[in-house]
Amino acid sequence: MQPLYTALKVNNEIEFCEVENLDCKREIERGLLENRISYYIRWPKPSFFNRRKDCCIICINDSSRDTAEMIVRSICEHHGYDVKFLMKRSPNHYL
Repeated sequence: MQPLYTALKVNNEIEFCEVENLDCKREIERGLLENRISYYIRWPKPSFFNRRKDCCIICINDSSRDTAEMIVRSICEHHGYDVKFLMKRSPNHYL
């Protein structure tokens, strides 16, 4: 017997983009909040080969991907920021 809620897909977060500039991160946060897109920021632990301290990954819901991409691209074009789009499933360490 399976519980009724196991068929629901609730784990649909994606790693949207990687940002190294803190000013760019603030602008992206402001743009996402103004457009009512929920997000969270993941700060990867620095490793021996990857020592960037100001690098963060912005994660969003997969259903908001197109709108968020349009927002971030317009911010980057306007201010000249460099953002790396990841667009991959977010690893879940809580399951």
